[in-house]
Amino acid sequence: MDKFLAGRGALVTGSTSGIGHGIALLLAEAGAKVMLNGFGKPEEIARARAEAGAAMGTAEAPYSGADLSKPEQVRQMVADAEAALGTLDILVNNAGIQFVAGVEEFPDAKWDAIIAINMSSNFHAIKAALPGMKARNWGRIINIASAHGLRGSPEKVAYVTAKHGVVGMTKVVAQEVAKTPITVNAICPGFVRTPLAEAQIGPLAKQHGVSEEVALTDYLLEKQPSKRWIEVEEVARMALYLCGPGSGGVTGTALSIDGGWTSA
Repeated sequence: MDKFLAGRGALVTGSTSGIGHGIALLLAEAGAKVMLNGFGKPEEIARARAEAGAAMGTAEAPYSGADLSKPEQVRQMVADAEAALGTLDILVNNAGIQFVAGVEEFPDAKWDAIIAINMSSNFHAIKAALPGMKARNWGRIINIASAHGLRGSPEKVAYVTAKHGVVGMTKVVAQEVAKTPITVNAICPGFVRTPLAEAQIGPLAKQHGVSEEVALTDYLLEKQPSKRWIEVEEVARMALYLCGPGSGGVTGTALSIDGGWTSA
């Protein structure tokens, strides 16, 4: 891969697995120095750091175990990234959690946690990273939102609220920095093939008394006209494009990659 991000530093939250890890690997392969963040078993984190390190040509990638529900830890993570990488030019806010229940039964603590991690952490990270980007006169901020940032779904009140907020935040920050070489965009994936998403198929098949194939297409992917998973690499390549040459005019957008979900 062309090393067009050589000399750039990138922080990707929620990057020890799934979408975030896929983005971190592609950024590293394009020459960026990348710091990972996320939870997981020690051996899983070590493996993720080794994979990203290999893409960078080092033993392992730097890592922050910051709890993104705590603003002071988010700010420290950004400072640590700038120190470890020497520069922080790319911020990818990807970390997120989910909980499903009707509004009346939705636990207050779950609401608070989802809003904090899925939305407020983006604000705190952006606020901390922007001064350095402005000083260096270049930056890319990518918020991983969701099709649920553009559409609603029952029993996902906190997640949908947070992701709509992320899309709105993206537009505001993009307007504020529009006269600088800093862009701010949101990527809105549909259902992406990750271990956590695939784990939902078996229970759905059992619940509805159907095969796993039918459970996937008719229940899990019912809103995606394509009836196929979005692959992690597809999302990662969209993020890579937003960091690459020719993307400077793309800002304040919510880019859908959802198999046609939001086309209706």
